[in-house]
Amino acid sequence: MKIRKEDALNYHQFKKPGKIEVIPSKPLSSQLDLALAYSPGVAEPCKAIQEDPDSIYKYTAKGNLVAVISNGTAVLGLGNIGPEASKPVMEGKGVLFKKFAGIDVFDLEIDENDPDSLIKIIRSLEPTFGGINLEDIKAPECFIIEKRLKELMKIPVMHDDQHGTAIISGAALLNALGMIGKQIEDIKLVVSGAGAAAVSCARFYVGLGVKLENLVMCDIEGVIRKDRPGINEIHQMFATDKDFHHITEAMKGADVFLGLSAGNIINQEQVQSMAANPIVFALANPTPEISYEEAMAARKDIIMATGRSDYPNQVNNVIGFPYIFRGALDVRATGINEEMKLAAAYAIANLAKEPVPDIVNKAYGESKLAFGKTYLIPKPLDPRLITTIAPAVAKAAMASGVAKTHIQDWEAYELDLQERIGIDQRLMSRVIARAKKEPKRVVFAEADNPKILKAAQLIRDEGIGEPILLGNRQKIKKLIKVNSLDLESVNVIDPNEEKGKIRQFGEILYDKRKRKGLTPHESRKLMKDRNYFGAMMVEVGEADALISGLTKDYPRTILPSLHIIGVKKGVDRVAGMYIMNSDKGPLFFADTTVNENPTADELVEIIGLTANGVRFFDIDPKVAILSFSNFGSAKGTVPTKTALATQKAKDRFPELIIEGEMQANVALDESIQKENYPFSALINNKANTLIFPDLASGNIAYKLVSEIGNAEAIGPILLGMNKSVHVLQLGSSVREIVNMVAIAVVDAQSIESP
Repeated sequence: MKIRKEDALNYHQFKKPGKIEVIPSKPLSSQLDLALAYSPGVAEPCKAIQEDPDSIYKYTAKGNLVAVISNGTAVLGLGNIGPEASKPVMEGKGVLFKKFAGIDVFDLEIDENDPDSLIKIIRSLEPTFGGINLEDIKAPECFIIEKRLKELMKIPVMHDDQHGTAIISGAALLNALGMIGKQIEDIKLVVSGAGAAAVSCARFYVGLGVKLENLVMCDIEGVIRKDRPGINEIHQMFATDKDFHHITEAMKGADVFLGLSAGNIINQEQVQSMAANPIVFALANPTPEISYEEAMAARKDIIMATGRSDYPNQVNNVIGFPYIFRGALDVRATGINEEMKLAAAYAIANLAKEPVPDIVNKAYGESKLAFGKTYLIPKPLDPRLITTIAPAVAKAAMASGVAKTHIQDWEAYELDLQERIGIDQRLMSRVIARAKKEPKRVVFAEADNPKILKAAQLIRDEGIGEPILLGNRQKIKKLIKVNSLDLESVNVIDPNEEKGKIRQFGEILYDKRKRKGLTPHESRKLMKDRNYFGAMMVEVGEADALISGLTKDYPRTILPSLHIIGVKKGVDRVAGMYIMNSDKGPLFFADTTVNENPTADELVEIIGLTANGVRFFDIDPKVAILSFSNFGSAKGTVPTKTALATQKAKDRFPELIIEGEMQANVALDESIQKENYPFSALINNKANTLIFPDLASGNIAYKLVSEIGNAEAIGPILLGMNKSVHVLQLGSSVREIVNMVAIAVVDAQSIESP
């Protein structure tokens, strides 16, 4: 993936600088709230904590708060750039903690290189944090700092650069060895690299069963030997007395190569000299020690892993650290010990052997991901990671005596883990991953807009799709230059220049609409409209998807596609759906854009379209049909219509969980239903799909929620079209456009392969 400097800087700068913010978790809407939150009410939890220090976990956020700490001395790929320059990386680590494990983070960049002083500073932070994630601190100081902090502190401390890679690659090693029938205590291991990650991996592998006498470690000077002068204490453990001086000698007959050093330092001959069924983990990033293509060409019996996402078996630390800390925090572990790390590795290894859910296959555009040479470890977007690794770590903490609290109900804990992160909040990540596996041609009808061009650049750079730009050629070229975009080779089409296409497309349109009052002249004239031209490109197969609507109202944008492409067989109308992506997972709102005042029968059709739309995202729809009444508690046109629609929908779609008519808060609050409406089908089946009685209520609701409800609106998604056509929200941001393009690409994929 190509990352452009301007995109990276803009991403970090707008709408507000940085990637994180602090959001209050309690209401602050009244004078009483303020008095409870601060003075005088705050005195009560202060006194309670003074009396019982452990109650800090009860009355504050400490139990879910991790510090990501660095002095910027060894930032991945950048080196010693200092604490200030390391802050974007630490904020990024915080985002991953939150996204994947629901853990809050303060990032702390400390201007201190002396290990003793840094230890003292970090040690003083223990009252604030439930855990410490050390990051990007150079070796050998990182070993000293982590070791000393673990001795001094009674909360989990982990230097992820060391242990994250060790745990993930250790899981991959266990599975690779099991596949080829080799015993870990018998293998010969060569390690290229002697920094924090390499040393930690070597130590961890020894913990897994590798014998020290079978391990050879190399650095930039060659093999680390016992007779090397000035060898430091860290490396003494791995120094060998074998007659090896160069890595080439060490690799002859080796079973496993582990690279955590530099790109392109291993060649095919060295790989060919290894033992049968060699395991090569070339983890230097972004350039591995030997490229995937070269390694695979060198040996047919090779098992390969890299640190890159574009090849199988990516060793990615995000598979581990969020869930390790999650499990440690949830039992208030006093540390992260070897038992917990080993438990994480075995949990990861075992998960890879389980059948892969469709949701993961679809996310990565695969049809049959299964345990084997190209699938040694789970994928980073596998939603089972949190419910597999965190409990394993928590159990290991309890068994090894470092847990201060014990979990009794593991089924309830699993549900709590899912609730913490909203198990489906990675929805767009999965959609984008699916789109990348089979990119499609996407025609943009408003390409003379800078936002569209920037989005086109991103979808091209990210491999989501291949843009086709419609509009005035000179204006588009000028905008590309002004905005420093790399789109010179992209297909730009000006309909006004396409006289042959205008005639061809006009004839097709006339044939479709001649009994609707359209003349041949009017058909050709309409083809100069980019929405008509773009829709016809999709209809005749010159493009796979159409994106429009950034600058025009919805009805004017959708009408050409309805005239040319039309609706799916068996569908009488289209509908519009928004995904409201919240911290608790996505909610699907419909109809929000098309049908102004549908009848009960039309609502039933909208329910069917919406349910299929929700399934498109690999989520089971649980439908609430909304009104201002609860099960007949109020009379009126809307309650009557929605009650009738509910009954008809239940009869027509017996496989669906459907309930109504009901108020929105009741639909989303199971406790209200249990107390007042115990017959509700949505008890224990939390509603995720909300059907509104008319366009006004749906449109108002999604706009209010997106503005004041802390939820990202994704859409509108057009439901029921015969081909992939999607209409943007007026004034969409560049990222919102990219999201819609990804949905359009996956939609086009599904139309081709239903």
